[in-house]
Amino acid sequence: MTIEEFGRKLRAHEVSALETTDTCLARIEAGNARLNAFILVMADEARHQAREADREIAAGRDRGPLHGVPMSIKDLVDMRGTATTAASRLRTRHVAEHDAPIVVHLRRAGAVVVGKTNLHEFALGTTSEDSAFGPARNPHDETRSPGGSSGGSAASIVAGMALASVGTDTGGSIRIPAAACGTVGLKPTYGEVSADGVVPLARSLDHVGPLTSSVADAYLVYHALLGNEVTRPLVAAPLGGLRLAVPRPYFCDVLDDEVRTAFEAALDRLRAAGAHVREVEIRHARDIASVYLHIGLAEAAAYHATTIDEQPDSYTAPVRLRLEMGRHILAEDYVRAQIGREVLRREVDAALANYDALVLPTLPIPAPLLGANSVMIGATKEPVRSLMLRLTQLFNLTGHPAISLPCGHTSNGLPCALQLAGARMQTDALLGVALACETALR
Repeated sequence: MTIEEFGRKLRAHEVSALETTDTCLARIEAGNARLNAFILVMADEARHQAREADREIAAGRDRGPLHGVPMSIKDLVDMRGTATTAASRLRTRHVAEHDAPIVVHLRRAGAVVVGKTNLHEFALGTTSEDSAFGPARNPHDETRSPGGSSGGSAASIVAGMALASVGTDTGGSIRIPAAACGTVGLKPTYGEVSADGVVPLARSLDHVGPLTSSVADAYLVYHALLGNEVTRPLVAAPLGGLRLAVPRPYFCDVLDDEVRTAFEAALDRLRAAGAHVREVEIRHARDIASVYLHIGLAEAAAYHATTIDEQPDSYTAPVRLRLEMGRHILAEDYVRAQIGREVLRREVDAALANYDALVLPTLPIPAPLLGANSVMIGATKEPVRSLMLRLTQLFNLTGHPAISLPCGHTSNGLPCALQLAGARMQTDALLGVALACETALR
């Protein structure tokens, strides 16, 4: 069920919060050994919260659209009385004393938390395989990555273990797993959703947002994370006359053949539904990876400076290597990267000036095999990590809201996804565009 469907059935007394929570917990018990989506399952607490939700609704105290909704939360987020492990041996005994503000908001909205999900250690990876708790796996094919770093969050939704999840996104860590698993993932505008009480990766790039089964659900969870009361449903932007811009140079240069086919088919369907699709260029797009790495790795290394000295062997080897790389970035290179970041931000603003959203693929490839360091694109071998970040990291640098939604499958059933990016501080408008596109692509 989507959150919307659950809410209708709950208020019509066709289902209860406890029954739905029990269903999710049963699926976790049956499937988590295979998918490894959860680090911590909170069955007793979840059942208690669900019973309380049922009692409140029966008594006429309705907290809104998330009341009684079973959700998972990435284990990067503080929840009072539980360990915030960040999927690292370093933090297995780090028990949070307080709820993060986003958890406070979810509790106030009546959400039921079924557990905390697996991730790439300290969110520093795109595949969710470097984890102290073992790799998370893709529900479509357990030999493949669910994407990262919020891989457990995406897997939990697709496997029916939760109706929604909360993830984080520093270079694509909500949108990448949403694309790899075939669900919806929203990165709001930078700074909109509080990242307090969330273990940082790179503070100037970190975003918090929802993974859900639909765009309408993403809207509901996004507003709950803000602490807002939703008073009206999301309204789709009119498809007739919708203005979409494809930044084809760079962003469509390196794509798996089947991903390209699915993306072009999605554009054709949007055009057929009345959207106007044009092409634009981000002039300095080829500088994105360099700018991103000089900021992201430097900020990550600064956060981990003490523990990388004192407990280097407590990190997984690939994550430790990336942090060590960050320690060799010069201050002048970091400053230059910040200048480059501002250039890119202005270029995205300019590209959006006459359009409702940019439209591009989310992932250049389908979900990769676990353990794969490279993949073939045509006759060229490409590194998996940089390839998976290639189309998402720009919007972490610039702070623009971006959302991933499914747009088809490969011949062997792996999801493909389309990404939309909108104007800064216009996340609701982007969600309206995404809802229109989702309708056209069904």
